Amino acid sequence: MIAAPLDAKVIVVVGGTTGLGLSGAAACIEAGGRVIVVGRNADHAAAAVERLGENARSVIGDATDSDTARRAVRLAVEAFGRLDGLYHVAGGSGRKRGDGPLDAITDDGWDFTLRLNLSSLFYSNRAAVEQFLAQKSPGAILNMGSVLGFSPAPKHFATHAYAAAKAAVEGLSRSAAAYYAPRDIRINVVTPALVETPMSRRAVADEAVMRYVASKQRLDGGRVGQPSDLDAAVVYFLSDQSRFVTGQTLAIDGGWSVTEGRVE
Repeated sequence: MIAAPLDAKVIVVVGGTTGLGLSGAAACIEAGGRVIVVGRNADHAAAAVERLGENARSVIGDATDSDTARRAVRLAVEAFGRLDGLYHVAGGSGRKRGDGPLDAITDDGWDFTLRLNLSSLFYSNRAAVEQFLAQKSPGAILNMGSVLGFSPAPKHFATHAYAAAKAAVEGLSRSAAAYYAPRDIRINVVTPALVETPMSRRAVADEAVMRYVASKQRLDGGRVGQPSDLDAAVVYFLSDQSRFVTGQTLAIDGGWSVTEGRVE
């Protein structure tokens, strides 16, 4: 009998109580893993643990607080004995705080968006690497980027601080992957296009945006992505199936990054 890909592995999912993170956490559980999900909302965290079952625990905290990821790592060690992987999903739009085109971004919009999407990821990646080094063990980190970091859509998605942060996720991940490869600590990135999550409500409700997306994400009938579309890749990158892979970016985007698209 072949063991499940994440058999007995312990994974922290930052941003794991809703959307992409919760779907990925469920996939990790199904693959044999044990998970710590991190989120800001206590009700969402409780619902997530109820859904995930006995092999899940939760930490309530803001990912932009540097201590949150370290608390999650400590809980992983206390509850399950070790840490094997980190999936960082937490992030989001800064549009309401002042993100937008370069000439319109406010100072607060810039600072807020980078803190939400880049600083939070730095905190979680640092906490995970600290634990891997302390354990003297291999480890896997999977970070959440975005196609907007390298495949712009200026008419409908002109949020330049967000794009800058997501591009920086790839740069940080690749640089760290090179440095920690001799310690068998692997760091990779997944970059979705438009996925149906709480963050995407504005776009999904806009008919013009949806017509554009249908012309960009041409696979499977030209639809919006679903959180489950990333799950197989999440398990792959966090498991030993990818033990010879690091510093890589995988676009799971329905064809967005290779399709011209149609602007009305």
